[in-house]
Amino acid sequence: MTVETSLIRILTVDDHPLLRRGIAALVNVEDDMKLVAEASTGEEAIEKFRLHRPDVTLMDIQLPGLNGIQSISQIHKEFPGAKIIVLTTYSGDAQVVRAIKAGARAYLLKRQVHRELLETIRAVHAGHRRIPQELAVEIINSLREDLTPREVDVLRLIADGNANKAIASQLSIGEASVKSHVANILAKLDAKDRAHAVTIGLRRGIIEL
Repeated sequence: MTVETSLIRILTVDDHPLLRRGIAALVNVEDDMKLVAEASTGEEAIEKFRLHRPDVTLMDIQLPGLNGIQSISQIHKEFPGAKIIVLTTYSGDAQVVRAIKAGARAYLLKRQVHRELLETIRAVHAGHRRIPQELAVEIINSLREDLTPREVDVLRLIADGNANKAIASQLSIGEASVKSHVANILAKLDAKDRAHAVTIGLRRGIIEL
């Protein structure tokens, strides 16, 4: 086996050039790693993956066009063995669950890059999965609180400033049903009121503005 073929070949996907340069600086000084490609959009990430077939991909969630989770899903459909690490500033447990369901093998917060990125790349390349302990605990604690898709729709409309009557009209349901959904949302999120529910939903990544 040559040195070249033993390298962990890496694709990094992020729309911030400074972050990509930082990752390149970390990765390319390692004897067992090589950055083979970079992408700044979800569509570009898919094309670069097809072209380079990297061993490990570092994927941001917030990207122009296709977001990171959509890109992971598309790559994973075409290449089920793809080893993808989500690298993001978003720590909401709902985002983590969506990323893992889409096919990600690990989830790493950008503030942990200098401390844990290289170890995570090697672990994922070796076939392991990695989720930071703090996020794993949040996921476990929130499993019993999952909102239904309809409740997520209602919460999103609440976040947009809609009253129950407007929500009922937009979702083509009765106002009594909206009130029931709101009550369920408050109970599941342990929220004091509608505004508090929106705050929790945004923090956990259940909804986005």
